Amino acid sequence: MSEDRSGAASGPLARVLPGIGGMATVERLAQLSGSDFTSVMLEVMRRRAARETPASVLRRYRQDRFVRPGAVPWWSVRHAEDLLLGCLPGEFEVVTVAPLVPLGTHSVLGALSQHRVVSAVRACEVAADPTNALALEAAVRRAQARDAAGAGSRAPLPDTPVRLAALQRAVRAQQLQGPGYFAHFGLFALVTGGRDRGGHRFERAAVAEQVRFAVRGLAAVGLLQVQLALTPLSAAGQRIAAGVAADLGDTPVEIIEDSERQAGRGYYRELCFKINAWVQGQPEEIGDGGFTDWGMRLTANAKERLLISGLGMERLAAFASAAA
Repeated sequence: MSEDRSGAASGPLARVLPGIGGMATVERLAQLSGSDFTSVMLEVMRRRAARETPASVLRRYRQDRFVRPGAVPWWSVRHAEDLLLGCLPGEFEVVTVAPLVPLGTHSVLGALSQHRVVSAVRACEVAADPTNALALEAAVRRAQARDAAGAGSRAPLPDTPVRLAALQRAVRAQQLQGPGYFAHFGLFALVTGGRDRGGHRFERAAVAEQVRFAVRGLAAVGLLQVQLALTPLSAAGQRIAAGVAADLGDTPVEIIEDSERQAGRGYYRELCFKINAWVQGQPEEIGDGGFTDWGMRLTANAKERLLISGLGMERLAAFASAAA
């Protein structure tokens, strides 16, 4: 932590500040324009890099969890990715998302602390979740479709949903929480963006479509017992959950309501869910998803709806091997 509740510097920052001119120096740097800040930081990084040697680079490679290879064999992750891609509905377009997103993307959209994101020098940050980049792309495409129709900037966004998918290696800076958690990991992400059509029709269809894909994908890698844990976050979420349960009646998935879930309550809106697979008699989390307000905020349109979800590739590959 860099500041305590009173706003005073604490921890490593409190130790460093006296030697660089105090918090005033930090404030002056933060107030620089993007290009000016980049110029300063590029020179700082150039000087720091100039001090490195082959021995120091190798030492850092051995010790830094952000740069070490993944713990799950490459071939098993790639095999799972290929199987999932084969199950993806044709309406989804697979996007090659960049490894970077604009600075502040994760904190602005998902309220993720900047301390949990690997920030870069050139007004960017390393992707911590591909759904953020897909949400940005979906908003751009929704606006482009409106403009292509010649409707003008104040016209409603088109009713046709945007469905995007991506495979990306994500990096998160939080402390590792135990076995199965990694500093960098693969995610298979989906987003569905569209307009409120009344009666929660869009929401029900979007959840059912993404869950059906997850069930087919997990079955393809050998995980046949799948559980969908729905967590309504509002009265509307209760109605959506009931509709989703009815819509998925023909799908081989166990549906439960997890009203005790606390994680994600400040992140998702209306409804969130987890995709669990039974491995050696225990339910193991493979995926997570829910509705966010990102589409509304990015398009400045209260009628916009956005469903996101992601499957953890390392966990999926590891549990598939354990279940084999």
